[in-house]
Amino acid sequence: MRVIGTAGHVDHGKSTLIEALTGTHPDRLKEEKAREMTIELGFGWLTLPNGEELGIVDVPGHRDFIENMLSGVGGIDAAMLVIAADEGIMPQTKEHLAILDLLQIPAGLIVLTKTDLASDSDWLDLIEADIRTAVNSTILKDAPILRVSAKTNKGLTELTLALENLLKDKPSRPDLNRPRLPIDRVFTISGFGTVVTGTLRDGSFSVGDDVEVLPSSIQGRIRGLQTHKKKEESTTPGSRTAVNISGVDMEQIRRGDVLVHPGQYQATRRIDARFKSLKDILKPLAHGDEVKFFVGASETVATLRLLGTEELKAGEEGWIQLELRDPIVTLRGDRYILRRPSPGETLGGGAVVDHQPKGRHKRFDANVIKSLESLAQGSPAEILFEAALALQIAPVKEMFAKSRLEAAIAETAWQELLQNGQVLVLDDSTLAVALPYWNTIESLALKRVEEYHGQFPLRRGIPREELKSKLKLAPKVFNAVLTYLISHNTVLEIRGAVSKPEHEVHFDGQDALKVQVLRRKFEANPFNTPSVKECQAEAGEEVVSALIELGELLPVSQEVIFRKTDYDEMVRQIVIAIQQNGQITLGEVRDMFNTSRKYVQALLEYLDATGTTMRDGDARKLRK
Repeated sequence: MRVIGTAGHVDHGKSTLIEALTGTHPDRLKEEKAREMTIELGFGWLTLPNGEELGIVDVPGHRDFIENMLSGVGGIDAAMLVIAADEGIMPQTKEHLAILDLLQIPAGLIVLTKTDLASDSDWLDLIEADIRTAVNSTILKDAPILRVSAKTNKGLTELTLALENLLKDKPSRPDLNRPRLPIDRVFTISGFGTVVTGTLRDGSFSVGDDVEVLPSSIQGRIRGLQTHKKKEESTTPGSRTAVNISGVDMEQIRRGDVLVHPGQYQATRRIDARFKSLKDILKPLAHGDEVKFFVGASETVATLRLLGTEELKAGEEGWIQLELRDPIVTLRGDRYILRRPSPGETLGGGAVVDHQPKGRHKRFDANVIKSLESLAQGSPAEILFEAALALQIAPVKEMFAKSRLEAAIAETAWQELLQNGQVLVLDDSTLAVALPYWNTIESLALKRVEEYHGQFPLRRGIPREELKSKLKLAPKVFNAVLTYLISHNTVLEIRGAVSKPEHEVHFDGQDALKVQVLRRKFEANPFNTPSVKECQAEAGEEVVSALIELGELLPVSQEVIFRKTDYDEMVRQIVIAIQQNGQITLGEVRDMFNTSRKYVQALLEYLDATGTTMRDGDARKLRK
């Protein structure tokens, strides 16, 4: 699935064009409809001729709402710059174009709308010439220009085909197994609860996933997923996604928050970045300026620290460090925009180079600049780390291969990652995992074990195979994960049941009384015991199963069950008798314990099956 965004001056027909293409009018607020302009983000979608679904984000064009526009263009695959044929290039057209250029939107086309109001072909040719001049030094310099009319539907078929052609050779968004959804809308639906929307990046979400809202660290669980109003069990990177979250109130989330898997991301209040100022800013940027910082769907005020220079003039580039008023979630390589708070003005933008710098840099330290330049290119360790994240849990040699680094460089980078604790080796130096993904797997494994303890407090732990199924891991990978968890005393495994180390089975309240009654019955008739069904009727299946797991009771058949101490005593006496007489019959065992044939036959067959005795005609001998 792909997502494109509109850009352009107010009242140039962006929302009307989306309605003509998709059948959905993106203006959803009363104020938007009353003012006939988009204030918040709107959305529509259509199916291209090749069957691919395409989401369209409609962003505000009016200067008063330019900052809402910024939250909509961060995660798109392509842009439609919309220009009205009766007006041509306007102020917000230029500002939106500059923002698309700063964000390095990977593809785009230009739509000349309202051609029904300007049917003179010479006039349209003149407008197109002006457009070519305006976009000549931007990422849209080679973009096609399509003439359309949403009112008459002229050119819409050609536009749809152009969108398909624009996207057909573009690679899909990478799945790095660390999903993040910058939240651009949050609302509630009666009967469902909190819903957030955004364009998914870097990974996939599935129904039932545990999630975390950053920077507040509020945790919940995915109750449902939708893409283009269709229910989905999972979503893919690049898709417009609506997530129904349980356990989180709408009031706890705001636009700009990021939905992630627990433990995979950290918020930051400081970033290092490369910055390029626009050519027409009103005055140079100075050290200490207060600016507005936009990345993903988030917005915060920041203090600008210029590195290596006293000011940045119009059109200049440089290194900056931003001290953020509010914590945000971003990663190296994310594109961002800076604006001046007052008077409102887009200053420029660039790419985040370090999203977790260790501290405030000395402004004129040559080593700092050299380090930032190296980091902007990407170190071998960072490249290998991205490969490890993409492969989740895999042999180290596969991570080396995916990184495409030379063997010696990859080995050095790997040792750096190990030393920094960014990767873990799980078994025999073969299977390895990047720490963020390991944190997710470990957290999920513990959560599933804890859930099982909560649901079945009288059981020793979750069956090994059931845990593997819940974690959805291949057998080899699951075995390595479980072995690592056990070796670090994170969990225990006893007779195929996995538990938390501190978990103990306790009989409380009514269960304790039932156990007492059952124990008295076994004490009263140790060799003529209640049947398994009678025990379950007396104390309940969970209590009986717990007593069996704890080793207090031992079923020797589907019907017959003994206390383990009584069973051990019976076996001891039977072995002594066979040693003295060479064999023993069923009748002799019956008389020895003053019990019935039912119990003795079940006991002897159990001893045969477990290798203590063997049949010899109608008698039993000890198995050699």
